Amino acid sequence: MKDEILSRIQKKFPLVAKPFKAIADELGMSEDDVLEILREQKKGNIIRQTSAIFDTKRLGYISSLVAFKIPADKISDAVKIINSHPGISHNYERNHDFNIWFTLAVAPNSKLGLEKTLEVLAEATGAEEYIMLPTLKLFKINVKLNTTGKDEKKEEVKRVKHSDIELTPLHHAVIRRAQYDIDIVSEPFKKTVDELGIDYDRFFGILDELQEAGVMRRFASILNHRKAGFSANAMVVWDVDEANGEAIGEKAAAFSAVSHCYLRPKYANWPYNLFTMVHGKSTDETNGIIAEMASEIEAKSHMPLYSSREFKKVRIEYFTPEFEAWEEQHGN
Repeated sequence: MKDEILSRIQKKFPLVAKPFKAIADELGMSEDDVLEILREQKKGNIIRQTSAIFDTKRLGYISSLVAFKIPADKISDAVKIINSHPGISHNYERNHDFNIWFTLAVAPNSKLGLEKTLEVLAEATGAEEYIMLPTLKLFKINVKLNTTGKDEKKEEVKRVKHSDIELTPLHHAVIRRAQYDIDIVSEPFKKTVDELGIDYDRFFGILDELQEAGVMRRFASILNHRKAGFSANAMVVWDVDEANGEAIGEKAAAFSAVSHCYLRPKYANWPYNLFTMVHGKSTDETNGIIAEMASEIEAKSHMPLYSSREFKKVRIEYFTPEFEAWEEQHGN
């Protein structure tokens, strides 16, 4: 039942007062058994975090994927400098001349802005070259590892239309709290609603509003890929025709093993514009998925970039003073 529970909490975490009881009722188990299993998985670092997953752009932050070319003897120092920025959520070494790959976000009130921040980081790290790869089109972002082995190879990726929303102080207060990992207890949201001075209906109603507006992508558990047995995860980049990029991107996103799928810009030194994250339990399995994708995707070429080292993988903490503090320190 462990794998069934892990599958369930990745897809759509129940937003109710007693979510683990809801999962237990669905699976014909007791709440105590579900809590015990999940606490064990959390202790073993299989579960990385259970929280709201917010859309950086919808919150007013500006972000981009970035690749630096760092000399091998400078990587250690460069990583410390890059990771010191509060808007760095992911940072990996990958098997390419562009060897350091990270995602960077700057706050809505940033004085430096994204491009200047990158210039500061590039100079401080001694990067020989770098490319900024912002999202031109998002097709999919949904990390769901196939823990049961029962998921279909393909899935329907729905186009979602978002409603408009004006964020109130209460919305901001909910966002600040919902972005953090919940405790695995019977009523994990009780502390939050008590702090906010609202009831469960109001709290879950606000989360629903945020999701309908696209501010919150979903509320779910994220697993530690390697700890969960998915040790071969490749960022596969594809050189596709820009005129047909959207149709090709939708085809790539339909593969269940693909968690992220984006169109990004091309450059003279970087011809790849379609990016897909592919997850497998082994390199052979992942390469098999990539080969199957390549047989269906019209691409001039493609290249899997496996991560050799993970330097950082966290959630950005929104509406915190750390962004402003970093810019004050590095903005001169």
